[in-house]
Amino acid sequence: MSQSPAANAQEPLFDASDLADQTSGLFTVSSDWLQHHWLQILIAFGIGAVIVIGLHAARRLAGRFAVRDPEGRAGWGSIIGRALVRTSNFFIIMLAAKLVTGYSGAPSQVSSTINFLWTIASVFQAAAWVREIALGAIEHRTQSAHYSGEALLSAMGLIRVLITFALFAIALVVVLDNLGVNVTGLVAGLGVGGIAIGLAAQGIFGDLFAALAIIFDRPFRRGDKVQYDQTVGVIESIGLKSTRIRSFGGEMRVISNRQLLDKEIQNISNRDHVRVTLTIGVAYETPPETLEALPDLLKAIFEEAGGKVARAGFESFGASSLDFIVQFDVPGDDWPTAHATRNKALVLLMRRFAEQGIVIPYPTQTTYTAAPDGTLVMPYAVPKAER
Repeated sequence: MSQSPAANAQEPLFDASDLADQTSGLFTVSSDWLQHHWLQILIAFGIGAVIVIGLHAARRLAGRFAVRDPEGRAGWGSIIGRALVRTSNFFIIMLAAKLVTGYSGAPSQVSSTINFLWTIASVFQAAAWVREIALGAIEHRTQSAHYSGEALLSAMGLIRVLITFALFAIALVVVLDNLGVNVTGLVAGLGVGGIAIGLAAQGIFGDLFAALAIIFDRPFRRGDKVQYDQTVGVIESIGLKSTRIRSFGGEMRVISNRQLLDKEIQNISNRDHVRVTLTIGVAYETPPETLEALPDLLKAIFEEAGGKVARAGFESFGASSLDFIVQFDVPGDDWPTAHATRNKALVLLMRRFAEQGIVIPYPTQTTYTAAPDGTLVMPYAVPKAER
């Protein structure tokens, strides 16, 4: 049995007549409310006007705190003031309406409408405030770490887009959820879209978040001397994707931020002294009394040159010498100063050794030859008395 075309027709998404009835009912209720509560409405309107004027004055006052200092840096007062300046007129009006609705005796339809608009205004205004504070915090941290003009300027555009998208997407979901809309599918769609974007640009996002980690954790900053792997150099710039290091050899090393943070980084600029280690060998023929006094002699020599001796003593029996080790510290992080102190100490050492007859031997070998009867043939002339 076939059905009629009218029965197969889809029902409309909403009934126009029902919408007209609801609009007419809201108009009727509002008219009755105005007729019976006009005095309360006038008082509430006056109070609301005072609230709006006061909030506008507070916003103008916040604009004075949003001014940067003479050096162009943004402090926390400036950041909070800049966020408050972003307060919208719609939020101010809805806040005033929300505060005076109860006093004016508004009917349920009017109260529901005000609550609906207040939810939209408050959620999106909170997102705007959080965005400005987050961006201001990043800028403040960047400037305090002397990254201005590099990581901040190169990354701030993309950071602003990411933060804005994330916050306002959350705000939209919150508003729809308060309206009774099932947001499970929307949240799932946003999650899948975010995963797809993240997988497509994981390298870029990895380096971006590594740049932010450098900004906030501050393992180093521009101008610091660092060492990683076999590279020692000075940080010249920290960008959105990579960091540039001018090595002491003169060449420019470029490494991605993510790979750089995966390595062990030694920040040479943060150390308070340079330690130099030297091994000094003396001849095996040196008398034991001289060997016993040698650590004190080495300590006196290197301290006279300007170093602070951490260790000086006998180390090992070498192939052709008795090896002593000296470790001394030079204050600061300046390698040229440490090298100059080292050179001065070595020249002074040679002078003192020469004065005391202490010999630093060359690497030598002595070959002994056996005679047919098994006696050793000495490589030097043997006195007759010893034969």
